[in-house]
Amino acid sequence: MSVKVLHFADAHIDSYTGGRIDSSKGFSFHTLDFFKALDEITDLAISEKVQLVLFAGDAYRSSTPVPTFQREWQRRMVRLSEAKITVLMIPGNHDITNSQYKASALQEMDTLPIPYLHYAAKGVQLYTPKDLDGVPIQILAVPWMPVSLKSARDKENKKTPEERAAEMETDIVGRVRKYIEQADTNLPLILLTHYSVQGSKYPSGQTAELGRDVTLSRSLVCDPVFSYTALGHIHLFQDLNEGQQPPVVYPGSIERVDYGESKEKKGVVIAEVENHHTEYRFRELHTRPMYNLQYEAKDAGTLQQDLLDLLPSPEKAQDAMIRLSISYPHEFESQINERELRKQVEGALDFQIIRKPVHENRMRIQSKNISSLTPKDLLTTYCQVTKTSDTETKALCALADEIFSESEAVL
Repeated sequence: MSVKVLHFADAHIDSYTGGRIDSSKGFSFHTLDFFKALDEITDLAISEKVQLVLFAGDAYRSSTPVPTFQREWQRRMVRLSEAKITVLMIPGNHDITNSQYKASALQEMDTLPIPYLHYAAKGVQLYTPKDLDGVPIQILAVPWMPVSLKSARDKENKKTPEERAAEMETDIVGRVRKYIEQADTNLPLILLTHYSVQGSKYPSGQTAELGRDVTLSRSLVCDPVFSYTALGHIHLFQDLNEGQQPPVVYPGSIERVDYGESKEKKGVVIAEVENHHTEYRFRELHTRPMYNLQYEAKDAGTLQQDLLDLLPSPEKAQDAMIRLSISYPHEFESQINERELRKQVEGALDFQIIRKPVHENRMRIQSKNISSLTPKDLLTTYCQVTKTSDTETKALCALADEIFSESEAVL
């Protein structure tokens, strides 16, 4: 008997608050894209008749989201509850504050009496069918815990962040192994966590603090005791145990949080989980076209036309988000007609032009007695520094001799 699971992560619904506003909704159009993605996920869970939704952390970008975004998140969770679909959520690093005295961004999920909705934030925990509304599965939940928070609790401030991260990883592994021993071997066991894993790939727009954050080992997340490993934290879809059991999957973020993710597909995972065997598929979500274009100018004469050719056509630019970064020698500045560029993509939702003029550094000739050099000596030294060819150097010196001779004749 299999259990149908929808797995998603890294919603970050408050990531983008700028840009053009939809006056009828009161939000920017790209903010609404995040809400639409959540709606699509909710609709998919209902239409696919999944039994369990796993959210692997980072509902928000901020650990203190404004109530409006909390309302929008709750609305979708209530819809799943009304459809009698069990939901288990864990917090991610963006949902948790660094103070043990402050509430986390998702903490209201643990206090509101919403049926079928469960929030796991109290360290490593094992959820059984009794905890999951009778769904015949077990979930080993490992939510994000800041290294700095553990330091404050243990009062071990003399240790380096790297040492504290290593110690926390050891603690997590020990707790996971302990709960594995308690699990029912007759039921599928899923590992649900929000951490980096050794060997995982990051999209260009996302970075990690290597050594300062906990990084789980592949041997832990790929342990065959698990039927499926549901990961969150990295915004790029990937299976770290591809072609083998268990699948170890980052579904990626549900929308593009910045231009660094312009080329990545966004979606969720739907899995059929059996004991020690899982089949899954990635379901791509509908996202707004996004272009992250970069151009390094070499020829002033073709610069403007090259930029026009690089931009998407007016049809493709319609309602898209576009960023154009131009690197060019500063003397090419007058060759860029920004009005013409904007005219071509005037239907875009957002069009950013980033100018990066390059100013050539002033050349410094290393000589202690530079004031004693003749004009011809200075010219020869200049040619050496600029690596001018011998032929060109001789021609320049010959021309200089003529100029200097004429100057002396005049004087």
